[in-house]
Amino acid sequence: MLAEDAADESAAPEDYAETEREPRARIALAKRIADIVCLPSSEITPQERHMAGDVLYEMLREADPPLRLRVARRLSQLVDPPPRLLKMLARDSFEIAAPILENSVALSQADLVEIARSTTTQHRKLIAQRDTVGEIVSEALAEHDEAEVVRAMLLNDGAKLSNRAVDILVASSRETTTYCHLLMRRLELRPAQALAMFWWCGPEERARILERFAVARTLLQEAAGDIFKMAQPEDWADPPARKALQFIERRQRNREAIDKSPYASLEDAIAAAEVSGMTRDVAEEISYLSGVKPATGAQIFTDLGGEGLAVLCKATGLKRAALAQLWRALRRDTDEEFDAVFDRVMRTYDSLSNDKAQTVLRYWNWALTSAVSSTLMNSIQQTPDVDDETLSEAARSAALVFSNR
Repeated sequence: MLAEDAADESAAPEDYAETEREPRARIALAKRIADIVCLPSSEITPQERHMAGDVLYEMLREADPPLRLRVARRLSQLVDPPPRLLKMLARDSFEIAAPILENSVALSQADLVEIARSTTTQHRKLIAQRDTVGEIVSEALAEHDEAEVVRAMLLNDGAKLSNRAVDILVASSRETTTYCHLLMRRLELRPAQALAMFWWCGPEERARILERFAVARTLLQEAAGDIFKMAQPEDWADPPARKALQFIERRQRNREAIDKSPYASLEDAIAAAEVSGMTRDVAEEISYLSGVKPATGAQIFTDLGGEGLAVLCKATGLKRAALAQLWRALRRDTDEEFDAVFDRVMRTYDSLSNDKAQTVLRYWNWALTSAVSSTLMNSIQQTPDVDDETLSEAARSAALVFSNR
């Protein structure tokens, strides 16, 4: 028996008399059995511990809160407590469950998932703050989309986020934009997720995304240098190889589109847009000439933040003057607020190299439009519980950006 309990066992019934309804004998018996359950391993066999735990489990089911709390505090310190008893108390009211959720090392990741899905926000926040939070637990916590729980988990360096958990939180960050800043500190955040999240982030997070994920493709280009010569005689007939090579290649502008365009060049199309305004037809033509799909161009042109325009211009080798022309083509040059935004957009343009801007633009174009049919997109929108693991990186990114548009 622990010294603390041995000292006050005789006083226990009086101590609890005003706060508990149990008979004195029940309180004393529960304490004695708890003492047995909490004996060190050198003094009790696992079988005896678990038998005592079963008896105590039945007694505590009808016990008043103070007695359950006392047992919970003691069990939270055990390495091998009776699992059924431990889980029952961990699912109890928050005050009783707290010592176990905070301190018990005996709860498995599966236990924590079960508890997270059957308790309250307060319980889940304590789980999110544990020294170790595994991937399956992070998914269970992310599914509830509770701001204080998500914040605790994203600030916890001991939490390991699964790719699905990050997908869930990136999607949620569209409505709860405070997640964006927190997600940016996570090493688990992948390029596809960050560049999807880019569109609803604020200026500070956008700058950090470009700084972190706008990287050169030197290694890919060196590795695939001779593959372009192999693919050309095959007339680029293999779709997966063609899409991958389109992402890797150094040339951004679409030379074939020039031959079919009513404009002599990309610069000519932008100059026309400055005069007539950015119509849908002109926007599509600029997209084709820039080597991106119209859906990608539409995302860039309709984004009020404007940083996407800077990426497009730098990636395609356009001069600063062309960026100003695009800004005027979108009729954003008549307001002082937009003048301040344009200054930030120009700084974004100046901060990017051509190659890094191409990486971002190619990633948007590849990840947001490749391999996603309208049927699949409808399925994603209509079936929230679709198994994300069956989707490609491109499909997941497209679902994040284009769903609910």
